[in-house]
Amino acid sequence: MANIKSAKKRVIINENQRVKQQAFRSSMRSAIKEFDKNIDANNVDAAKNSYALAMKKVDKAASKNMIHKNAANRAKSRMHKRLSAVAQ
Repeated sequence: MANIKSAKKRVIINENQRVKQQAFRSSMRSAIKEFDKNIDANNVDAAKNSYALAMKKVDKAASKNMIHKNAANRAKSRMHKRLSAVAQ
């Protein structure tokens, strides 16, 4: 454990940020899984709704540097390809 007051504060702040990021990352992954489930069930209307939500969460995670911007773009591209294939 740190001895300096500012280092102790950083430890606490970093832990709080880790918990928040973990919760958001989990909700992002859940949104992507919900989209995948709707695609697998050929439920196009629900897939479109879950696609919008998943895109929003992925973009927000990338903007907050929780995931790399290229990883976000890759995930969005994969979801878009799957949605386009099912929608036609």
